[in-house]
Amino acid sequence: MYLRGVLNTIVVASGKGGVGKSTLTANLTVALMQTGARVGLMDADLYGPCIPTLMAADGPVRYGEDGKVTPPVSYGVKIISMGLLLPKNEAAIWRGATLHKIILELLADVKWGELDYLLMDLPPGTGDVQLTLRQSIPLTGAVIVCTPQDVALRVAYKAILMFHRFKVPILGIIENMSYHSCARCGQREEIFGHGGAREFSEQAEIPFLGAVPLDAAIRVQSDQGKPVALGSGGHPAARAFHEIAGRLAARIGIVNAARAPEREPGVARP
Repeated sequence: MYLRGVLNTIVVASGKGGVGKSTLTANLTVALMQTGARVGLMDADLYGPCIPTLMAADGPVRYGEDGKVTPPVSYGVKIISMGLLLPKNEAAIWRGATLHKIILELLADVKWGELDYLLMDLPPGTGDVQLTLRQSIPLTGAVIVCTPQDVALRVAYKAILMFHRFKVPILGIIENMSYHSCARCGQREEIFGHGGAREFSEQAEIPFLGAVPLDAAIRVQSDQGKPVALGSGGHPAARAFHEIAGRLAARIGIVNAARAPEREPGVARP
């Protein structure tokens, strides 16, 4: 399956839950959009879809006569999520075969149009959704999100091994919750340790895209559906997201250039 008009398909993954992957994905889409890029965001975490909340995307989801979905747009980003398609108080209780079918429908039945980047927020781990995406569409690459502590890095390595096995380029690693600066005294506290992801990326020879602080503003604005990256670059967290987005775009360019003979215009190749 090819997504016509979508130039780059990027999955954002983590080995375990609770590392802030969805929040990072939402902010990266906004930061990329602010560079002038055309960006889409697919919430592939079918059991725990939170992108609609993070992006204040309440719909409406419109269906055309052909049955295709026109995704709602929030902050200039086209968004699709099971959180927009299911009743709000309904739980998703599905087996692997159903997950496979839903992912295919989200890919094939959404009118993404012309996009420079389609980011896909994956569920944590190495399961059915990851396998279905790899088997269904060409992926430009994967971004790995982890926190600094050893246990998170060990589990993140499993996700890296999975993408290596899939022959999907690792675009880079992001260290989330890297440090905390006290709002009152300015003292820096490394609650979960610091620098583990950078050190790991050097050992694994994978680009380090950057570090995001543990900041109350990220939590507050995420709950309000206002990604902190929407703000000016004066806020440390917003500045971090914009710097990471710039490095990610550059890394995508490098990966695409390395396999340029394989690509057709406007079509992402595996």
